[in-house]
Amino acid sequence: MTTPFLHGKEGDIYESTSWPGLKLIQGERHLLLEAPSMMEGLSSAVFGGGMKPIRRVANIYVDRFYRCDDPERDISLLLQEWKYPQTETAGLLTAVQLRHAAVAEERTDDFAVFCCATAGVSNGARAGVKRTTFPASWTPGTINLMLVVDGKMTPAAMVNAIITATEAKAAALSDLGVLDAENGLTATGTTTDSVVLGVSQSAHWPLVHAYAGTATDIGGAVGRLVYAAVSESLRVAAEERR
Repeated sequence: MTTPFLHGKEGDIYESTSWPGLKLIQGERHLLLEAPSMMEGLSSAVFGGGMKPIRRVANIYVDRFYRCDDPERDISLLLQEWKYPQTETAGLLTAVQLRHAAVAEERTDDFAVFCCATAGVSNGARAGVKRTTFPASWTPGTINLMLVVDGKMTPAAMVNAIITATEAKAAALSDLGVLDAENGLTATGTTTDSVVLGVSQSAHWPLVHAYAGTATDIGGAVGRLVYAAVSESLRVAAEERR
């Protein structure tokens, strides 16, 4: 199932149909994805990134003129203000309007997968070709993926799921005809993408997934849902511009 999350009103809640207790909450200039229990996390999040336990993910809106001298500090201060435990939270920043967020989710006998995407392509870029780069840079995320799995996965499978999610994002951009403005080639992402993966590792699920590529049931679901959520988020943004 794929749906836009077009509430935009603080306090609105989307309750997952695939993972009981999982909630997407519209907060003050942020979306909060909160699981009913701790998850094993793997992410490129600017705050709380890497491989560590997480309970929630905050995707925080900043405007395109945001000064990002110390984004970790800025996220930390906001999490304190909103009273979210910092040790259990991964934080993302985005310049994409949160009203363009889209949700896709699916449940099977062996797992449940939930994806929320906020996507913009103003800085679409193609990996693997020569283009303008910088020694070190950080700007607010243009395609942010909050991806969570109620199921059991090995660390290798979690990395595999991130690969599959990235491939699905690239496929969505290709099918939508998004180009790298610098060279006119098909974009594979943007210059500022980020992804957070959380896995429940719940004992409720008997099967441990050792792989999550496109040939696996769980990888297939990850790919479909990421593709759907990214496509829907971009569609909603395009509709608004008309």
